[in-house]
Amino acid sequence: MRYLLDVSALIAYGFRLHGFHDRVGAWILSKKGNRFLTCSITELGFVRVLGNVRAYGMDVAQARSLLIELKAWGSLPLEFLPDGNDISSLPQWAKSPAQTTDGHLLQLAKAHGAVLATLDAGIPGAFLIP
Repeated sequence: MRYLLDVSALIAYGFRLHGFHDRVGAWILSKKGNRFLTCSITELGFVRVLGNVRAYGMDVAQARSLLIELKAWGSLPLEFLPDGNDISSLPQWAKSPAQTTDGHLLQLAKAHGAVLATLDAGIPGAFLIP
């Protein structure tokens, strides 16, 4: 199975002080043999959020370095998924601006035979990380 981590799942996995780090880490470890993916949107979101939220204590350069290190981590490297989807792929249920990124990520995952993995119970068709 291939899982595209959304921004919240990627941050929780990559930032040890995040409140859901243990939850996401335990789930990923339980899925050995599966593949975990990032994409431009999730990588940029990771850097944007970690570099912008004061509580995380990082700037953009530090967040970028953390993500590069996380992607190269030997026992569970993250793979990059290129994004070729345009706006015509946005699902009909994405009606509010807040749903557009979720809808795009869901369709991107599906287009590549993957599943969107998230901490957000409000994304139809996504896998909710237990």
